[in-house]
Amino acid sequence: MAPGEASAERPAGKTAAASTAAGKAAAKKASPKTASAKKAAAQKATSAAETGAAAKTAAKKTAAKAPAKKTAAKRTAVEKTTGKKAPAKKAAPVQAVGEKATIAVRGAVPPRTVAPKPRRNESRTALVRRARRIDRELAEVYPYAHPELDFESPFQLIVATVLSAQTTDLRVNQTTPALFARYPTPEDLAAADPEEVEAILRPTGFFRAKTKSVIGLSKALVEQFGGEVPGRLEDLVKLPGVGRKTAFVVLGNAFGRPGITVDTHFQRLVRRWQWTDETDPDKIESAVGALFPKSDWTMLSHHVIFHGRRICHARKPACGACPIAPLCPAYGEGETDPEKAKKLLKYEKGGLPGQRLKPPQAYLDAGGIPAPPLGAG
Repeated sequence: MAPGEASAERPAGKTAAASTAAGKAAAKKASPKTASAKKAAAQKATSAAETGAAAKTAAKKTAAKAPAKKTAAKRTAVEKTTGKKAPAKKAAPVQAVGEKATIAVRGAVPPRTVAPKPRRNESRTALVRRARRIDRELAEVYPYAHPELDFESPFQLIVATVLSAQTTDLRVNQTTPALFARYPTPEDLAAADPEEVEAILRPTGFFRAKTKSVIGLSKALVEQFGGEVPGRLEDLVKLPGVGRKTAFVVLGNAFGRPGITVDTHFQRLVRRWQWTDETDPDKIESAVGALFPKSDWTMLSHHVIFHGRRICHARKPACGACPIAPLCPAYGEGETDPEKAKKLLKYEKGGLPGQRLKPPQAYLDAGGIPAPPLGAG
């Protein structure tokens, strides 16, 4: 080997070794920096992933809103084309607990409402107007309304009214002719043998109590009023067996003095018509009397009682044949079919006194079937 070549190799070997050592040193110095760089890169990657997920979620929400926007756009286009407002889709109503709600079903027949809603929120003025209109309608249906007890004097009327408790007027009218034929005056009945009176009054029921009442009543009339029936309320209610109801029957029909007769029919109907919620007869009398002029009280009682006996029965009211159905908040409690309701009407066939009278012929000629109330379907 030439001297020049050897000298040339040594520097090259030294150079390689030196470069290797330098590389190791550089690697040692660069390793901590590289680790931190990797950590930073990992953090950047994680952040980028989170950002991407958020972007995807936002994209999904936007996609979900897209159909609604398209629907709104279609509805707007229809409205512009047709000139009519397109119906918006509504969710089915939720039925509250205790309420009679109805969920609409496409293609289903809407439910029929049998009766209008009760008039509990009716104003005082509206109540007065409705009550008086009912009375006017009944006056046209029952122009012949009168007390259905047969009598020829105030004495006969007061005795017949006392006997009508817990029985029918028809039964009383079948019984009193024999009673008044045997005892025509208060003096005669006051001196009567109780057993003989009981025998006559037996068909009316509670005959022993009624015998005691009519004999005591007659004695009071003889002793306190000279055998005459008094014409004042405060005097009448002091007589044995006579309450406010009986007193007003006598005052209104024997003396022409206005009074409201609150019997079972009257109580039932005025509550059914929502004229009052009271149950005590005296309170009912006061509440209903405040709705009408005093001059109407006597005939009002006859109209209501006639209607209660002929059409508006306690168990099966003939709603389908009722002339005041449009004014009655209880329409639908009874039979609403017109033909079936007609069969529930009570009226006489032979026209004999004391029996239930026929409805006015004009009412029957007109069909006898009123229109149902508004909202009754």
